[in-house]
Amino acid sequence: MATPVLICDDSSFARKQMQRAIPDGWEVDITFAEHGLQALEIIREGKVEVMFLDLNMPVMDGYETMQAIKDEDLPVMVIVVSGDVQPEARARMLNLGALEFIRKPTENAKLVEVLSQFGLYAGEASAANRAEKVATVATDSIKDKLDAYREMANVAMGQAGEGLAKLLGEFIDLPIPNVNLITNTELHMAIADIQTNESVSAVSQGFISAGINGEALVIFNDSNFANMVTLLNYTDGDSDASYELEALMDVSNILIGACLRALSAQLHSVFSHNHPIILGRHCDLDEVLQTTSHREEDMLAIEIAYSIKSQDIHFDLLLLFPKKSIGLMFDKLVINN
Repeated sequence: MATPVLICDDSSFARKQMQRAIPDGWEVDITFAEHGLQALEIIREGKVEVMFLDLNMPVMDGYETMQAIKDEDLPVMVIVVSGDVQPEARARMLNLGALEFIRKPTENAKLVEVLSQFGLYAGEASAANRAEKVATVATDSIKDKLDAYREMANVAMGQAGEGLAKLLGEFIDLPIPNVNLITNTELHMAIADIQTNESVSAVSQGFISAGINGEALVIFNDSNFANMVTLLNYTDGDSDASYELEALMDVSNILIGACLRALSAQLHSVFSHNHPIILGRHCDLDEVLQTTSHREEDMLAIEIAYSIKSQDIHFDLLLLFPKKSIGLMFDKLVINN
């Protein structure tokens, strides 16, 4: 008899990735949900035994969903599958009753190991139908492409958040990445929209691989710097200005470096990158925006708004890809994931 399985993730691309990771020998009846509220409705109907649950979702996220399952004592075994791999995220979900916490993108062998651990599947890892399944991952529509890029960013965002959490000893609140195809003029509007503070500091770093190139921008709200310096525990006697510069570069290096490593793994491309450039310190946002005028009219913009709520710290990471790189990225994502 087939095991009723629910895959809950706001990304269609991620849901199909998860479906593809399920071993061919495990007889399952799969249902999908796009957010926690949908998932709870299905679980309450008694139609689910095992759920694979994402964390960052609209309407109701994974934390809220798991809390509701615990509060209502719903009979479902939950395995978290998330790009947010911070130790605190894992601990919170396990404390709420999740069986295990798996890093995205899910590997067939790792999933089989977890399923075997909890007596859900006793067969072997298998990817016999991989070629057939790859064709079902996505179509060539703009909607599917943006969904695939968003999931790519979600994984990269999570790994960058993990690195930053280890450095700062704080939990990093991760959003749903904002992904759009925009013009250079719209980019100016988007940056102005996400950073409303009068004074900002920004770092830029370009990167390139075979056929794919892009730029990463980290934009800090200047009011955050004192708290950031305190978290980084700089105590060597340098001036406040030196502390701020060090904080700016350290955080930017971690965010950009971890994101590029995650992108490299997903795209099976090795990125080389330029030295980071400070676009401005304690300056008006318009001064930062002037550096964007050379970019192509059409680009893929991925915006990630990181925050450390306990310290009232907020900063944004923008990943920008020119139009010529977009199609190749999508092809690599579909083939390799």
